[in-house]
Amino acid sequence: EERIRGIAEDQSLNISSPKQIGELLFDKLKLDPKAKRTVRGSYPTDEATLAALADKHPIINEILEFRAVKKLLSTYIEPFPSYVSPITGRVHTTFNQALTSTGRLSSSNPNLQNIPIRTERGKEIRKAFVAGTPDGVVVSADYSQIELRIMAHLSQDKHLIQAFRDGVDVHTATAEKIFGIPHDQVTPEQRRVAKTANFGIMYGISSFGLSQRLGVSRSEAKKLIDDYFAAFPAIRSFIDDTVAAARENGYVETLFGRRRYLPDINAKNATVRALAERNAVNAPIQGTAADIIKMAMIGVDRKMTEAGLKSRMVLQIHDELLFDTVHDEVRTLMSIVKDQMENVASLSVPLTVECNYGKNWLEAH
Repeated sequence: EERIRGIAEDQSLNISSPKQIGELLFDKLKLDPKAKRTVRGSYPTDEATLAALADKHPIINEILEFRAVKKLLSTYIEPFPSYVSPITGRVHTTFNQALTSTGRLSSSNPNLQNIPIRTERGKEIRKAFVAGTPDGVVVSADYSQIELRIMAHLSQDKHLIQAFRDGVDVHTATAEKIFGIPHDQVTPEQRRVAKTANFGIMYGISSFGLSQRLGVSRSEAKKLIDDYFAAFPAIRSFIDDTVAAARENGYVETLFGRRRYLPDINAKNATVRALAERNAVNAPIQGTAADIIKMAMIGVDRKMTEAGLKSRMVLQIHDELLFDTVHDEVRTLMSIVKDQMENVASLSVPLTVECNYGKNWLEAH
């Protein structure tokens, strides 16, 4: 706050006010002469707008940094102490079993499924989550690329299936196919493009959406999508067949038969219909992943009880399970968890689980 007010030469500036920030950037500093006010009469100051101006003035990065810190403070650091139970001294979330349309568990009061991991500062918050006993550890078990593996199984794409069976890096293998180059010539940038394509195309990303994510032109993004489907024709067929079946039936199913109904799949409005089509492809993949981890949780819980373990399963974060583990049970627990999670379902590709432990959640992840 001090630095921003100093640069702006305005000690009364309210940095949390989009209106005041807009006037500072566009009226006072004149960073974009073409900037237009919104319908409500204020300038846009969303993250994308500011990021596009980042090289125009040092104040932009300071404002983005301020917002990032403010969000961590207001979302996590300030409210979390109030969630600590006076009885147990712990934070207890509420898991909602039947809230999401994809079948995933959701978490509320507080939401422990959105604790940051991507940024260095955000990661620090995970250090606050520690084992419940003085010499205990946190064990994390995480499915590796489960949604891509499920897509490989559902689409029966032989290239993807082979990549997972051989245990090679699937994004590098995808880059190899899209760009038509040998495995050892794939650059980190090409792997990044392939990774974005793998996840984006799986959920029906448009050439516009892909161009924004990769920072390339729409024509380049369209070519990338075309090349992707040329390299993986079975995925194209899977997407087309899934949407066609949804149109006919009005619903799609996970591998285990749980349905998601899609009333808008035949809507006249193209935007509404396109969203339903994306959901038609997404639901069997994400929904099957949700089914698999729930079944694994039941299996893990049963085996932990049979083994008489004192450790406890305390958290599920979509593809990851977290355990508050007694120190001398770590090896036994990790063996049980890995076995149950990897063998809960039989797919055309192996399910692989990465297990780690540490004094806190960050160390364990």
